[in-house]
This record gives sequence, structure tokens and C-alpha cells, in this order.
Amino acid sequence: MKMSNLLVLLAALCLLGACKGSPDRYESLNKADSASITTDSINTDSVQSRLVKTAAMEMKVADVQKSCESITHLTRSYHGLVMHHHMKAVTEGSQRIHLNKDSILLVSAFSTAADMTVRIPSDSLEQFVSQVGHMGLRVDVRQMDVEDKTLDYLEASLKQSNRSQIVHQQNTGKLKFEDPTQVVTLKDDITSEKIANKRIDAAVKNSVVDISLYQNNTIMKETIANDDTDNYRISFWSRIGLALSSGLTMFTDVVVLLTNLWLFAIAGGLIWLLVKWYKRKRLPTSPALKI
Repeated sequence: MKMSNLLVLLAALCLLGACKGSPDRYESLNKADSASITTDSINTDSVQSRLVKTAAMEMKVADVQKSCESITHLTRSYHGLVMHHHMKAVTEGSQRIHLNKDSILLVSAFSTAADMTVRIPSDSLEQFVSQVGHMGLRVDVRQMDVEDKTLDYLEASLKQSNRSQIVHQQNTGKLKFEDPTQVVTLKDDITSEKIANKRIDAAVKNSVVDISLYQNNTIMKETIANDDTDNYRISFWSRIGLALSSGLTMFTDVVVLLTNLWLFAIAGGLIWLLVKWYKRKRLPTSPALKI
């Protein structure tokens, strides 16, 4: 019982001490919060708006190649930059017409399309899009978007400022980190926030426009060489003449071959005579019949 009374008394003393020290603590926290809120409001009011403009167009033109060249010249006149350009022709169908044994008329139908990505100063975006639209026969898609990056820019700036203050306190010795890699991480985060803000500034200064172009199918005729080797044959009489010439050549070759074998012919004749003489010599001589 005495032990329980002692515990109650200790708890009451602790509660009383906490109540006495809490007003100063809460007051300091309130002052810090009010100071931070005032700083945030000042930074928010001082940051200019960051509006990122983008546009996209899809249109039909008379000639894709000439339109791409015109858009390129127009982009340069606005001190812009062509960031991407891709033009492709796809064969839709073809037909081969034989003109003679070594020539073919190739008739092809193909479609041509191109994709371009250009960067234009944001102040001239509307004027540029209007001029590009006048180059086409028909504008299928014309889109323009504006994205507000002000809060993103402000968030990155505040994070960068907070991290910079912590790094400054660490450099002056007011704050120490147990793990040195935490300082490196903070510095990397500061660099990332700076790069993010530079990207936003670049996107605000210059707008990106995506342009897609296409045209009607084009018919092209061209005379090409016949690539079928079976058609390249000589005439009948020429083949007959070549056959006679080839036969005569074979006959002369045989005669020359036999001429080269003259020594073997003589040796064979001598052997044949010796064999014949030997056979006659071995035949028995029959006695003369008496009458």
C-alpha cells in the first residue's frame, strides 16, 4: 500500500514539472512555425509563374518532302531548332510489265509520311502554329496545352534552400552527421533540384511542337533491267552455229589426242607382229602326203 502511494506521488510530481516547462516549448515551436510560414509566403509571392506550352499538329499536305523543308526554314526564321525529323515511304503495291527480254516497266504506288519535332520560342508559338497550318491541304488535329509548373518550381527551390542551409550548418560545425554519406546525399539532392528547375526554365522559354504530315499515294513508273536470268538466252541459229563449232572443236581434239599416241600405235603393231610370228613358229609341220 505504501509502495502504491509512493508511485502516485512520483507521477504527480512529474506531471507538475512537465506542465511548468511546456509553455516555453510550445511558444518556441509556434514562433518557428510562424517564421517558416512567413518565409514560405514571401517565397511564393516572389516566384514568377512558370507556364510550359506544348502543341501538336497532324495535317495532309500536297508534298511531304517540300512541306518538311518549308517547316525547317520557318523554324530557323523563329530562331528555333528541329529536334527530330523522320520521313518514310511505304510501298502499297507494284506491278511489273515486260517491255522486252532485258527491260521491265515497274509501276509502284507508295504512301509518304513524316514526323517532326521542333522547338520554338514560347512567345511565337501561336504564330508559328498558324503559319504551319496554312501549309497543309487539311488540318486533322491541332492541339495546344499549357501546364503550370510554378508550384513545382517553388517546391524544388524551397527544398534546395533547406538542404543548402543544412549543408552550410554542417560546414560551419553547427551540425554534425554521424554518417558522412548523408552529406553527399544532400548535395546530390541539391544538384537534382537545380537541374529540375533548369529544365522547367528551358521548357518555359521554348515550346515543343510535334508535327505529323502525310499525302496522297504517289504513282511512280521506272524502267529497270530484267533480273530474270532465264530470259537471257541466245537465238536458235546462234545456238546451232555454236553446236557445229563445238563439234568441230571436239573432233580436232580427238585427232590431236590420237596423234599424240603415235608411239603407242607403233609399239602395238610390233607386238601384234611378234605374237603372230610366235604362233606360226609353234605350229607343227605336217609331212608331205605321198601318192
